[in-house]
Amino acid sequence: MKRLLILNGINLDRLGTREIDIYGTISFQDYFVELQKKFSDVELVSFQSDRLDDITDKLLKSENFDGIILNAGAYTHSSLVLADTIKSISTRVVEVHISNLFGREQYRKNSHLAGVCSGFISGFGLKGYDLAILSFIY
Repeated sequence: MKRLLILNGINLDRLGTREIDIYGTISFQDYFVELQKKFSDVELVSFQSDRLDDITDKLLKSENFDGIILNAGAYTHSSLVLADTIKSISTRVVEVHISNLFGREQYRKNSHLAGVCSGFISGFGLKGYDLAILSFIY
């Protein structure tokens, strides 16, 4: 059985109430339950933090996962620390974003992470998590 970590960054605990025109009305916790049902043959573990140190620590301790699905939120556009951390681990990381970053503000079009991740998914809403899980299965 594959074991995957879904690692969510800053403000992603506010899904369902934050900018619902962009992010929708479903909380990540509720969607995670749906993912667990849909992918019952995969062990899914979810972790969210607004603190960069927590996210970095979780990445560094990821050796017991077959893959990581990372939505770093705004850290995507600002954190070289995350990029360097991803480069330093052997666990494969797929970057996910709910909104289409390239259809938004100019500063969101830059990801410090995309070049060090094995894949990049953006603009499919919460279904981006499904696509990332599938990328580890097939």
